[in-house]
Amino acid sequence: MAASTVELQHVRILAERVAQETALVHREAVDRDSRWPVETMQALGEAGLLGLQAPASLGGHGEGLSALVTACEALAQVCPSSALCFGMHCVGTAVIAAKATPYQQERYLRPIARGQHITTLALSEKGTGSHFYLAETRLLSAGDEYLIDGSKHFVTSGGYADSYVVSTVAADADAQPGQFSCILVDRNLPGTSWGEPWHGLGMRGNESRALLLDGVRAPRKALLGEEGDQVWYIFEVVAPYFLMAMSGTYLGIAAAALRGATEHLQSRQYSHSGERLSGVSILQHRLAEMWIKVQRTRALVYQAAQMGDAGDPNALIPILACKADVADMVEQVTSEAMTLCGGAAYAENSFLARLLRDARAAHVMSPTTDILKTWTGRALLGQPLL
Repeated sequence: MAASTVELQHVRILAERVAQETALVHREAVDRDSRWPVETMQALGEAGLLGLQAPASLGGHGEGLSALVTACEALAQVCPSSALCFGMHCVGTAVIAAKATPYQQERYLRPIARGQHITTLALSEKGTGSHFYLAETRLLSAGDEYLIDGSKHFVTSGGYADSYVVSTVAADADAQPGQFSCILVDRNLPGTSWGEPWHGLGMRGNESRALLLDGVRAPRKALLGEEGDQVWYIFEVVAPYFLMAMSGTYLGIAAAALRGATEHLQSRQYSHSGERLSGVSILQHRLAEMWIKVQRTRALVYQAAQMGDAGDPNALIPILACKADVADMVEQVTSEAMTLCGGAAYAENSFLARLLRDARAAHVMSPTTDILKTWTGRALLGQPLL
């Protein structure tokens, strides 16, 4: 649904308040210790933002893509890991809400709306790499339950979220290739276990761990939608919400880098001449180029979000393009900010150094930049995406 300017401003104010009052306090420890941002996630729940994508009829905000981009951008300007964990929770919420049964509404969406439940996606697998829509995890019928066997990798908020949207091969033995099912797996169900803690180059607080599923029993009512129909989720729910959440997050990183470079040039001067760096023409020129890149990508991201919220049939192309464009832009802008700020930025784990490490993850997170550009080209040519 399309959010009004007033609603978006309210979301931005709430997200900025959490960012400044909580995420700012803990961001260095989150990065240094590869620590999941528990305090920030709790604060987001208390602010009502965990229910951003939960239906209004269940106590949530019932917001769409524009509000998601707005909140993620605001959080990422202070703590990108927090923005990533929050964004993945919102994507999971949107997936649950898309075809939620009365049981799923009460078991998951109402607690999410109250800020008392965190969810996330568990789609990626080691064997299928960037092709997250090709599940190999098995789902077998067992009376009133399903048995789940397999493993998931790079599960954001792994071990901390209360539930996980797990993709599996469809339980129907006659299912066609590419058909898969999604089922909700609660934390700490018997048969679930976790791989080693996450220690990444960047986004170090997202606790991106492997989820191991060995004969896990889940009730049939935990199945999302119908068996084998979840290809529908890929381009109707997962792709739009995931791509916009990540676009907002990396847009926030770029905005923070631009602000850091601007403040540096405004505050420093040469001791031998007294000339401020802000008066050096080549630095003015390079800062202007950074600003243009950020604003150009921001316009694309927010336009895509607005088109998606409005149900525009042409929205998929800009939505696919957003994360690819923001990945290129954020890498360039954070690198340039490091250059403009010189040795002060190059200090170990300076704020800009952390932003540079976080920015690089944009290309790696599936769908990768290359895949997204290919999909965008196929969509422009009227070709099937998969």
